[in-house]
Amino acid sequence: MATALYSLYAAGALGCKKEGGPTAPPTDRVRVLFIGNSLTSANDLPGILDALADSAGVKPLEVVNISMDNTALSDHYLFLSARSVIQQGGWNYVVLQQGPSSRPANRDSLRMFAERFATDIRRVGARPALYMVWPAAENAADYDRAVESYTLAADDVDGLLFPGGELLRAALARDATLPLLSSDGYHPSPMGSYLVALSMFGILYDRSPVGLPPRVVTRQNVSVTISTPTATLLQEVAADGNERFGRR
Repeated sequence: MATALYSLYAAGALGCKKEGGPTAPPTDRVRVLFIGNSLTSANDLPGILDALADSAGVKPLEVVNISMDNTALSDHYLFLSARSVIQQGGWNYVVLQQGPSSRPANRDSLRMFAERFATDIRRVGARPALYMVWPAAENAADYDRAVESYTLAADDVDGLLFPGGELLRAALARDATLPLLSSDGYHPSPMGSYLVALSMFGILYDRSPVGLPPRVVTRQNVSVTISTPTATLLQEVAADGNERFGRR
């Protein structure tokens, strides 16, 4: 049975909804809710993003991660708690992620439930965002279709797009030896999650991730250390990928 994972970086982040309607999005910080599966929770991706923002001295970031292994957006929408968490309000952005969604039925489901979630998200004054993932290495032929699925979903909801799949492809084109995936050939390695977090930072804060630190430690005590030359390469890939493929 899949295990639900909740990562809370703000006291009372999932507390009771206040009477009188949802909480308005904060203006003194950036508050982001992640809804996804193990591609989000692996290596504490939201925590890496939080640590990068903290190191950069930008407007403070608060992240909440709701993820469940082997879960699609339809499961989160129909059976789990994601909608009630969104409806509490207090979010600036809500990030949506499921599997590669390269097959027609999965693409249709991604687009349908992204739109349904977007209605709830905009009702509380937040913006939807899509975290583009990638197919397993053994299904590399599905890469273009996975990229297209997430691009279409982001366009459908006029949302942000974090182009994770395109970034991994671009980084490997520059150095095919980079260990961006874990041993299963699908989930990101710590380096892969760091690359995605660089992109998220750049889009959320509308600035280049070049110059961010090569080592971060998350609040869940996940440590990611990249050599300086490799970190510089990844930062350049993220900056270029955001310009070419990202949406803000």
